[in-house]
Amino acid sequence: MKITVVGGGSTYTPELIEGFARRTDVLPVDELVLQDIDAERLSVIGDLARRILARQGFAGRLTTTTDLGEAVDGAAAVLVQLRVGGQAARLVDETLPGRFGLLGQETTGPGGFAKALRTVPVVLDIAEEVRRRAQPGAWIVDFTNPVGIVTRALLDAGHRAVGLCNVAIKFQRQLAARLGTDPERVRLGHAGLNHLSWIRSVTVDGTDRLPELLGSDALDEIAAQVRLPAGALRDLGAIPSYYLHYFYCTDEEIRTQQAGNHRAEQVLAIERELLTLYADPALDHKPGLLERRGGAYYSEAAAALVTSLLTGDGAHHYVNVRNGGLLPGLPDEAVVEVGADVDTAGPRPVPVPPLPPEMLGLVQAVTAYETLTIEAALTGDRKVARRALVANPLVREWGLAAELLDALLEANRRHLPRFFASEAADA
Repeated sequence: MKITVVGGGSTYTPELIEGFARRTDVLPVDELVLQDIDAERLSVIGDLARRILARQGFAGRLTTTTDLGEAVDGAAAVLVQLRVGGQAARLVDETLPGRFGLLGQETTGPGGFAKALRTVPVVLDIAEEVRRRAQPGAWIVDFTNPVGIVTRALLDAGHRAVGLCNVAIKFQRQLAARLGTDPERVRLGHAGLNHLSWIRSVTVDGTDRLPELLGSDALDEIAAQVRLPAGALRDLGAIPSYYLHYFYCTDEEIRTQQAGNHRAEQVLAIERELLTLYADPALDHKPGLLERRGGAYYSEAAAALVTSLLTGDGAHHYVNVRNGGLLPGLPDEAVVEVGADVDTAGPRPVPVPPLPPEMLGLVQAVTAYETLTIEAALTGDRKVARRALVANPLVREWGLAAELLDALLEANRRHLPRFFASEAADA
């Protein structure tokens, strides 16, 4: 059994490697392959990965390569965790929108739009190589943001793909600890879109404990964790994803960003320090600093999901899949983030109650934006791109769309050749 990680030079990779190493009793992996276009970074990550695997007694082999075809050849599953343009592009995503008085964020708003334009064509090219070279029926697991948009693009192109995010499993683990129970006994009523979801039930052994959580002293702590007022959680009767902060507290976040506080700068500093730590030949485990990078429980979520897809254990996961009538009011072809039981045939979503109006309206708007964004990414059509920006609730205004789009495209020119094809033809 061969499993490939595209974007294996990510600082997340050591955690992912530990996740697979812990599961060798249920997922007999013969070969783990790390692929990345950055050979120097891949070498550092690969060496650390080998030390981690040796410490854990992994019997298979680990291979590193910059060659995508070689990496996916014969693979049973391919995980995609890349960032087109690196952290430098992320910094632009987070800072450029501020010139227009808008919120800058890497997966939502105009910054997330730019990231999607850069990412969708690249991931689809990778997926075509998987189709050609991997095992028949190989799974693509996408952890690349914006996960919902990328997963829908993959599914629209006919690939066997599922999207994965760590937000739900992080909540599950934290709420289980708060309730003093084992995480496997906690089932979340998690539904919405990727980075636009709500937890509307927290069931433990058949009993919904969410009302208890929202009515207890824990409410203030949970509200602080998702960066929202406690009253918002009470009114909603739900725990929103912390990404809802950008929609519910937009002006507050813009003021914070205008004061010069950007997550990308912190991540750049953390990544430099992590790579220095990773290069230490004595290090044979993931360092504690990795927790500050984000992506908590990613290794557990990814390794467990791949295990279910390849062994058919039927375990419950929180994944991005076709709506297919699951959430009324959304197109069947939309991609939603919900709980699902997973086996070798793929995810089987668990039914969820319809979204109430205040949630559904926002989800419908963002779904419309996602649909237009995929079309723009694939065609390079500037008119469609402007329509996508206006459909985005964090942009909305026609008066901003044209100038904003020009600035985003120019800042990402080398990654977006489709949008400059006419210039190239004229030259």
